[in-house]
Amino acid sequence: MFKKILSYFDNFNFALKTNILIFIISGGMLSIVVLSLMSTFSIKYDFDKLYEQRTKPLIKLENIKDTYTVNIQDTLYDIENKSITYEQATEVINLALQLVETNWKEYKRSNEVKQPAIYIGDIIKKFLVTQQQYYKNETLHKSISENIDKKMLNINARLHNLEIANHNKNLSKEFAKLHLEINAINIYITSLINYDLTLALNEKRDTEQVFEVIIAVSMFSIVLIFLFSVILSVLLINHFKRLHKLLEAKVESKTRELVELNNSLEKRVVQEVKNNRKKDIIMFQQARLASLGEMLNNIAHQWRQPLGSITMIIQSFQTKMQLGKLTDEFIDDKVNDALFLAENMSNTLDDFKNFFSPDKTKKEFGIKECLEHSFELSKYALEKASIKTYLTIKKDIKINSYYNELSHVFLNLINNSKDALCTNVNKNDRIIKVIVKQYKDDVVINFIDNGGGIPQDIAPKIFEPYYTTKYKSAGTGIGLYMSKQIVEKHMYGSIYQKNIIHKIDKINNYHCSLFIIKIPILEEEENHEK
Repeated sequence: MFKKILSYFDNFNFALKTNILIFIISGGMLSIVVLSLMSTFSIKYDFDKLYEQRTKPLIKLENIKDTYTVNIQDTLYDIENKSITYEQATEVINLALQLVETNWKEYKRSNEVKQPAIYIGDIIKKFLVTQQQYYKNETLHKSISENIDKKMLNINARLHNLEIANHNKNLSKEFAKLHLEINAINIYITSLINYDLTLALNEKRDTEQVFEVIIAVSMFSIVLIFLFSVILSVLLINHFKRLHKLLEAKVESKTRELVELNNSLEKRVVQEVKNNRKKDIIMFQQARLASLGEMLNNIAHQWRQPLGSITMIIQSFQTKMQLGKLTDEFIDDKVNDALFLAENMSNTLDDFKNFFSPDKTKKEFGIKECLEHSFELSKYALEKASIKTYLTIKKDIKINSYYNELSHVFLNLINNSKDALCTNVNKNDRIIKVIVKQYKDDVVINFIDNGGGIPQDIAPKIFEPYYTTKYKSAGTGIGLYMSKQIVEKHMYGSIYQKNIIHKIDKINNYHCSLFIIKIPILEEEENHEK
């Protein structure tokens, strides 16, 4: 998914990418400003919460003060004025004492258990006041609270003594003491209220000062960061523009170089193609010359016997003449024999002459005819090497191609098989077998010999030019190379070799070399021509 987004982004032009970058930076800055303001006002809310929690306990103190004044002190005055009985006042006083105790406990608890906002206020307070002043304030608050506790105990004790004084009819003194204690505790409560209120007001003033400082620092930081971002954006955009122009210039320069190189490469390729064609022509001529030498050797061997016979005929004429037995019948018989031998010799020359005449155009011919002709040309060499040949052709398949060039391929394979068999195989077991069949639109020629196959380290190189395993005087190394060129480039087919184990004589298994030639049949060949 991320890669798709990046690939989509790469399709944007430079101006659009620059605008997106500015938008991202601006959006980031706006987010920073919003988050900063939210954080600042969150602190302000904590400050307000702190002030509220500081002032809430003062209500409890006011309630305690009002309870002592209204519920207890005024009730005592009513007892003195005999507006109510002592028994009636007792219920009001006990209820008032319970309210006082409850409110005092809640006040003390609110000072002991502090909320998070109070913790923040305490931290700020410790920063804004000296350590000595902080502990002095805490000590004063504790002292006033202890005095209130004592006064409460005294009032509770005197109210208990009031019951005893009621039995003794001596209430006036106790009333006076209670009024003094209640006035005293009210004074302490008022002091505590003033203390807490002063402290809360001071904290509020101090926190507002801190808030103003924070706001000022935040705004200054935002402005500074904004200016920095703007400057950075401008620098980046200018840098990208310079880089973009530089890259465009480099691309343009490289493009010109590539165009020039491409033009020069076209010329070089054309020249190399010409050179390769010349090389192929030279190598083909070399292959033909090598084959010519082989053929001349075959012609010499095939002519040796008829020449010997002709020599013997000529000698028989001389012998018969010397003996006086030369007759017309004898002359006619020997002349006919000599003419037959001369005709066979002439036919041999015609066969080899046709092989070396270059093919100008394609012609239609049968694979069987071309194979038999190739083996006929090699007949004497095969007979001399005691090599048996088998041709398996169920159907004579016709192709439209170059007869002499395909015959040249067959002669190369025959010659290579002959050399391998003479080197590696017993004289009585030498076999060459050719199987021709049709597969789909191709004619497939399997050329097999039981010469032991080709070693694995040599097999990949056999079609390379000038590569040979024979002695320099025995081979040129271009026979198989030219065979591959003829089959693949001239006939649009293929040729390759592999080693197999095969019952070539249908009796014994032999390690064999198999050359497979595939050549398109008529219709396929015509398609290539088109």
